[in-house]
Amino acid sequence: MSLHPAQEAPAPRRRGRPGYDLDTLVATTVDVFIQKGFDGTSMEDLSQRLGISKSAIYHHVTSKNELLDIAVSRALDDLGEVMELNRRIDADPVVRLEHLIRASVGVLIARKPFVTLLLRVRGNTDVERRALQRRKAFDQYCADLVTEAVGQGLARPDIDPNVTARLLFGMVNSLIDWARPQTESEVLALSNAVWGLAFDGMHHPNYRGPHTNA
Repeated sequence: MSLHPAQEAPAPRRRGRPGYDLDTLVATTVDVFIQKGFDGTSMEDLSQRLGISKSAIYHHVTSKNELLDIAVSRALDDLGEVMELNRRIDADPVVRLEHLIRASVGVLIARKPFVTLLLRVRGNTDVERRALQRRKAFDQYCADLVTEAVGQGLARPDIDPNVTARLLFGMVNSLIDWARPQTESEVLALSNAVWGLAFDGMHHPNYRGPHTNA
């Protein structure tokens, strides 16, 4: 199952008013949705934050739901591209899992507001349910990689692959709350830390346990 929806002929983009293009509108909308919640945000709230009339907003989109759809799709489309690229990697499942985790960290950092909003979607509307379905497909792909790794003796078999996948992306998603990397090297250090901790654990290679005799 792909995260990408069926291809359709693109609708003609409406020409924005000077200073109020669609990207500016969506970026501000995401901030308001995160602060107030999607259900708690009205078009009037968006109008006040932007300093424009509601009719100016409707010049770009038809509804608050369309704004949400555009916003979460920016995170989901990037994750979809990561997944499709991962499918084409000719390597064992652990190598592909490492790529998936590292690339997902990159998406989270690059698309942080949109991923933050995606993680707060609860499925109360058709747009939210579609977003959750696409996210579920990504999670299942990760779990399938773990299952494949277990089957090849490359990953521990005593933890359910679905639990492992959830724990892996629980760690990745936690970066939303505290990570503030400013450079590519800092993003790389984050992905190194996530993958290193996930696959090798936190113990020092020389550690032999508390009951090891000196």
